[in-house]
Amino acid sequence: MVYLAPPHLASATRPSYGQAYSNILAQHRRSPLTSASSVILLVAPDVDALCAARMLAELLSQDDVMHRIIPVSGIAELEAMKDELATYNELHTLILINMGAILDLPSPTWFGEFSSRQTVHVIDSNRPQNLGSLFGGGDIGDRIIIWDDGEAENMEEERRAWEALEYEPEPESDEESASSSEDEIPSQSQDDDDVSTSSRKRKLPIDSGHSRAKRQKPNQMSRDQRLHYQSVVDRHYTRGSWYSQSASATMYILATALERADRDLLWLAILGLTYQYTSSRISRDAYEKFHSVYHDEDGIAALSPDDLSIRATEEFRFTLFRHWTLYDAMFHSSYVAGKLGIWKERGRKRLTGLLAKMGFSIPQTQQPYTHMDLDLKQQLRAKLDAIAPEYGLVELTYPSFVRCFGYRASPLSAADAVEAISALLDVAGGVRIEVEVEGARHGGEWFGGGRVWKAERPRVDDSAKATPGETDITQGDRDADDGLVVEDRTEVPWWTKNFWAAYDALTDFVSLRDALSLSMSLHRAIIRQGTTIIDKQDIRTMRSHRVVVLSQGPDLSLFAHPGILSRLAHWLIDALRDKLPGTKFTHGKKSLPFVLACLNESTSTYIVVGVMGALEFGDVRKNEFGLAFINAKDRCNARSSHNSFNTSVLEIDREDLKMFLEALCEVGEGY
Repeated sequence: MVYLAPPHLASATRPSYGQAYSNILAQHRRSPLTSASSVILLVAPDVDALCAARMLAELLSQDDVMHRIIPVSGIAELEAMKDELATYNELHTLILINMGAILDLPSPTWFGEFSSRQTVHVIDSNRPQNLGSLFGGGDIGDRIIIWDDGEAENMEEERRAWEALEYEPEPESDEESASSSEDEIPSQSQDDDDVSTSSRKRKLPIDSGHSRAKRQKPNQMSRDQRLHYQSVVDRHYTRGSWYSQSASATMYILATALERADRDLLWLAILGLTYQYTSSRISRDAYEKFHSVYHDEDGIAALSPDDLSIRATEEFRFTLFRHWTLYDAMFHSSYVAGKLGIWKERGRKRLTGLLAKMGFSIPQTQQPYTHMDLDLKQQLRAKLDAIAPEYGLVELTYPSFVRCFGYRASPLSAADAVEAISALLDVAGGVRIEVEVEGARHGGEWFGGGRVWKAERPRVDDSAKATPGETDITQGDRDADDGLVVEDRTEVPWWTKNFWAAYDALTDFVSLRDALSLSMSLHRAIIRQGTTIIDKQDIRTMRSHRVVVLSQGPDLSLFAHPGILSRLAHWLIDALRDKLPGTKFTHGKKSLPFVLACLNESTSTYIVVGVMGALEFGDVRKNEFGLAFINAKDRCNARSSHNSFNTSVLEIDREDLKMFLEALCEVGEGY
């Protein structure tokens, strides 16, 4: 078994990230066939994976390692890509970023039949992890390297159970099981791990840290033991999905171990962490743990025209407030929406009353924040602390960071940067969306107040400025997006164009700033749809979850994107947390999860997402919809496909949605 521990848990027998990276470099330099396809990064389309890929690409470029980045949208595409990669003779290192943790990678279905020269590295924040990939040994297992965050060190019970089920034969009869149980009574003082090598299905790997002790036990396990081990493994896979240390944090730890951490890499790591928190992937406690680490990393620089420092700050829970009006920023905040009920006229009046009580006039709050009077901006925090608690707004800030850009522009917060990059990933292309032109509000495209968003193509002469590593990245995967004339090329999918637009925006402030207007339009659509759902009472409450089905509306094509639909679900959960009471279950009081389904008219299917609810703002529950969706579709034989790395996203045939939702209700209150 090969899983890497963080540097503080590394030992002589348990290597860490730095050693794995050194092995990649050594293998690359020893390889007689070296090309951009020798080291390939497969990257999932999310902000954390994007930041991690950019960080790793920078490290590889510094070491003159040619590499190639390939975006992968989901499981189906990864399977197709796997077959193609098997034909690459020069490939020796494959790195999966935010994908693959749940897959049985050593099996022949995935990478078990790859050449012995090829090594697969998995850097994934998704949990749970596949036990076969973590603890499987032998030649195949040693070529699957999991970059763990220390969690595997605490999975001793799961390791024992998996090894027993994998290497022990099944009991042949009840009599034999009973006999084995009686024989084991005098040997209870021996190590519980001891098992007989003569009774194994196949030989344990020699490098297993517990294999020597296991060769001493003369008895095979009983049927009861097997049932116990099976329950341990089942519990590992069925307790829901969650997220652990971000992939970008893993890359920053690697850069620190290599003594190459700099301000740019720190900023990317901060973006990955902020994305996890703002998208409700990690709890406030987990966020603050890493925030404290990053807070100590960057020094304080003096204010100057060339100031590019990263500064700690208290971030308001107001959406893009530095780039919007104060009223719009508060209006589009899911936290404010939940406390004030802004989808009703009474809630909007409460918001106006709050601002008026703070001494902010309507003209001031409805002009761009940058144009507000300086004294009002300086008093904003103190006024909110004094008056907002009267309206139930007690968690208006959280610790975060801002990045300075010197004389080029005002500082940009990590939350705003994440909003812009997420918008590029989701809707930069593939859907028609109108953005507001600065200085003209609500006029519409025909009246000069808005325009249809069109992603800007990178300039051709930018390729001359690329570093050697970046030039290698673009070969074969980005030609169609660079505006170059390429013959005999198939049309690049919209989501791939979005991926590269977001990837470039990570280090291009102009693209990042331009995408803020796209994010604003996205938030308008979310609150418009969310308000409509609440006003029309389209929320159906089932035994164990709430259901919303979107089958018509002007923004239907927009919400057919799983990422946007998930954001709408999170908005509904935050907005209704204090309005819809939690439900008493046998295990205590829980906030009911949401299941949202949106019609994709182009494919005659419904995109279905499941999002867990939590009673407290900032709390996160494990998402158990992945298993529930599988059980429901198997129960009703619904025609479906699972094309995302997110197990709680499913595509259901239009005609089968009703019986799928009925079957989902019958699955029970497992979540």
